[in-house]
Amino acid sequence: MDQKILWAVNHMPKTDDKNLPIMGLEEIAKARTFHESFPQYTKTPLTKLDHMAAYLGVKEIYLKDESYRFGLNAFKVLGGSFSMARYIAKETGRDVSELPYSVLTSDQLREEFGQATFFTATDGNHGRGVAWAANRLGQKAVVHMPKGTTQSRLENIAKEGAQVDIQEMNYDDCVRLAAKEADETPRGVIVQDTAWDGYEEIPAWIMQGYGTMAMEAGEQLKAQGCERPTHIFVQAGVGSLAGAVVGYFANLYADNPPTFVVVEAEAAACLYKGAAAGDGDIRIVDGDMQTIMAGLACGEPNTISWDILKNHVKVFIAAPDWVAANGMRMLGAPIKGDAPVTSGESGAAPFGALAAMTTLDEYEQLKKDIGLDENSRVLLFSTEGDTDPDRYKNIVWKGCLSYTSPSPRDTR
Repeated sequence: MDQKILWAVNHMPKTDDKNLPIMGLEEIAKARTFHESFPQYTKTPLTKLDHMAAYLGVKEIYLKDESYRFGLNAFKVLGGSFSMARYIAKETGRDVSELPYSVLTSDQLREEFGQATFFTATDGNHGRGVAWAANRLGQKAVVHMPKGTTQSRLENIAKEGAQVDIQEMNYDDCVRLAAKEADETPRGVIVQDTAWDGYEEIPAWIMQGYGTMAMEAGEQLKAQGCERPTHIFVQAGVGSLAGAVVGYFANLYADNPPTFVVVEAEAAACLYKGAAAGDGDIRIVDGDMQTIMAGLACGEPNTISWDILKNHVKVFIAAPDWVAANGMRMLGAPIKGDAPVTSGESGAAPFGALAAMTTLDEYEQLKKDIGLDENSRVLLFSTEGDTDPDRYKNIVWKGCLSYTSPSPRDTR
């Protein structure tokens, strides 16, 4: 634990919040209805960890487990599928409500819409979701992955029929490559949750797709007797998921919003750096961004999300790899009486941060900064399961922390 957790309390100037309506309740209801039309749809579990809450000194802990999403072991398909549906709806002059799964996958719509090629960059989960959706919609997908990506993640995408490769460049450069190729390809479309000036419509649709997960969680909290969480922890790479979760719950609990905490990988903590600077401007992290949290190794913020986050987040945290690893182990082997959760490297980072600030004296001030105490009701999102099973075993079973640690196959 030589590397320390860093955090910045948000003192950035507020804006007019023009992007918050993107995550309005009516907009997210459309995404939810769309996802409910899929034959694979079920709500993913919201696991209540009573014994862990007592151990960490808070009242309640709720963990949304996205390892059950559509059989893909991660939440990302929600954004990719909804954005592709919105794009097809726009191209065919329809509202997305007219394109449930049965219509989207019909021969009639395929004949009307024709053939497009969806390009994307990914560490694994987003690309797999885009490839999965493209496969079912009869469309093409091209996926670029950054260096350091494991072979198993590439193979999961290839199984969905996509053209996929691992590039000798970081994630953000892969995004630029995918955007360039999409621009050069007839009917090429870039499907990326990284927004930039001139590319904001599809990232906004992706965020709305993620809203299905948030809406489910809000309903499940009420069903379990929690009218409102006091704290919501959410992880961030480019910030699209964080912006979606914060935006949805800021709208849902508009009169009394929870305290929002964003957790990033320390190696790619562009949002934290922006918050620490305090002026509201975007900061960019470049280079290799070596971390076990592959899904969070993104150094250029989504401009839409950044606007939402700087208006509503209380604290931004930059977490070293040990934080995520501890979270993975504690969730996988919880206190007796709590259900175990298989949470991947990026999925477990927020819980690891919660555990650190409640059990390590050196982070007492962080705990105070967010007002965490024995009355706190905490909601977190485990956004992925063991999407790289060998790496998961190496971290949880063998204590590895290196992002390049070898992944020996289990021979049994």
